[in-house]
Amino acid sequence: MDKLRNIEVFVSVVETRNFSTAAEKLGISAVMVGKHIQQLEKHLNARLLQRTTRRQSLTDAGEVFYENGKRVLDQMKFTESAMESLQSVPTGLLRVSAPVSLGSSVIAPMLARYLQTHPKVNVELILSNARVDLIGEGFDAAIRIGEIGDDRLVAKPMKSYEMVICASPGYLQQFGTPATPEDLKTHPCLVHTVWNQSEGWHLANAERTTSAWPVNSRYVSNDGHALRAAALEGTGLLLQPKVLLAEDIASGKLIPVLESFIPKPRVVHLVYLPDFRPRAKLTSLINFMTENDFY
Repeated sequence: MDKLRNIEVFVSVVETRNFSTAAEKLGISAVMVGKHIQQLEKHLNARLLQRTTRRQSLTDAGEVFYENGKRVLDQMKFTESAMESLQSVPTGLLRVSAPVSLGSSVIAPMLARYLQTHPKVNVELILSNARVDLIGEGFDAAIRIGEIGDDRLVAKPMKSYEMVICASPGYLQQFGTPATPEDLKTHPCLVHTVWNQSEGWHLANAERTTSAWPVNSRYVSNDGHALRAAALEGTGLLLQPKVLLAEDIASGKLIPVLESFIPKPRVVHLVYLPDFRPRAKLTSLINFMTENDFY
């Protein structure tokens, strides 16, 4: 019987409150989760979970075992981390979170280049526009766009997102080229769902900054790639980071407009938790990502 694995499964069941969710998190079947719990209860000669058709709860013995079992797992992680810190060669798994569009277009190939120089490291890249909890969700690092808003994290600046407004040649031929932010009121614009509709696009020139929310928004999506595809089809004006559209602009498939009013670049940071025992794999990732430009 693998006692440590049984403890890990039990703790996961308690924290997810569901056998199926715990199974998915651990990469095993729900049936196998049940077997691990049964083995543990048989070994301890005590019932740890009280289950009904609608819910499950901890018994008194389960409460005590959960607290102590979690400490065992935490101590094991501490020991593994301490041993890893002794290694001069980066080794092990790095879990990284990044926003969807930036992650797939920029961070993914960047991490691929990183792996080429660190053959003993594995990377798990999770793309989500939600701000993950590095501790609770087990991430080593995350890419954040905009202000950090969490003084518990170490934040290393990366190259800023330069923004661009553009449209296809066919669209501009049909609808004309906007000359000022006020012209956006007469143009269909492609809108990302994460934008705050009360503030809109922050367009600026040397004299002032103005919010020009596109009032004519027939196409809305939560994915930058979907909006880019729509722009290429001539559906409307698009506001996106320049790095995501660089190839389309270079080939003439998209034409920049309102270049005198482009929004200020958006700050980008690599964030991670402070660690008094620097890990070789995380240190190598930090150095690589802060020393290499997106483009």
